[in-house]
Amino acid sequence: MDRPTALVPRHYIALGHGPEDVVADPRGRVLTGLADGRIVRLDGLTDPVAARSEVVAETGGRPLGLELLPDGALLVCDAERGLLRVDTGDGTVRVLADAVAGEKLRFCSNVVSLSDGSVYFTVSSRRHPLDHWIGDIVEHTGTGRLLRLAPGDDTPEVVLDGLQFANGLAAGSDESFLVVAETGARRLTRYWLTGPKAGRGEPFAENLPGMPDNLWRGAPDGPVWVALAGPRVPALDLLHRGTPAVRRAAARAAVHAPFRPTGTVAVLAFDDEGRVVHHLARRRSGYRMVTSVCEAGGQLVLGSLWERGVAVCEPPAPK
Repeated sequence: MDRPTALVPRHYIALGHGPEDVVADPRGRVLTGLADGRIVRLDGLTDPVAARSEVVAETGGRPLGLELLPDGALLVCDAERGLLRVDTGDGTVRVLADAVAGEKLRFCSNVVSLSDGSVYFTVSSRRHPLDHWIGDIVEHTGTGRLLRLAPGDDTPEVVLDGLQFANGLAAGSDESFLVVAETGARRLTRYWLTGPKAGRGEPFAENLPGMPDNLWRGAPDGPVWVALAGPRVPALDLLHRGTPAVRRAAARAAVHAPFRPTGTVAVLAFDDEGRVVHHLARRRSGYRMVTSVCEAGGQLVLGSLWERGVAVCEPPAPK
């Protein structure tokens, strides 16, 4: 992978703790979910003083991945309540799915809606809840899943299992495949929806320089943006080759140890062939643990599970 270019911050806009995913609407406004359950819409990105934010809904849980629908509603992966549909006009919240095969959905992560009305979403872990996310990364459980909710159905089906902390999700430009981020494996996986490989997964991009989190695609002909929540940790790669008992013990210790993210942040963008279009990074960043990225109003906007607001950065130079 080529050397990254500089990720240049412009300013920071405070919103509340943990704007984990950021998505942009057609008017260039940004929506994000906060740790206290609020869904917030942000306008006026170019001026941090004049920026305006409003609460459009409260999920009653912990919203993570978001997906805007053509009618203006919002799909929300809530780590506590499951897959939700939010009316951004009146704030109504409806549960679309909260279990699969009788098992409670305990860690919904990211979601994408296709033109045929089907909805795909990820579950990061069946063993560790959001508060203990680092336990799953350390234990390397491989219990992440990709699920499908058919139009008009309320019972999701598992279409891909055994993923290493399934996270971000984006569709190919022609909707022939999905790209799934496997945070715990530092890779992106392609899941084919059509063609001779339909129903199968294969590598899309491997050996990433960090741990991929949320994915975002603003337009069908645009790139798939990938936020890297943290850099590669060689000691963790070594631990993942250890026995399950060793990994479980390390995970128990990790969830109780103090955690502070590194100052290295990065984002990538890929085309549909898995080629890197942009690679932006910053060392010793004051804004840490970038878990999402989107383009809005000519800006690059970053979200974070750790920070108390979003960072607005310069967009990459055209290629």
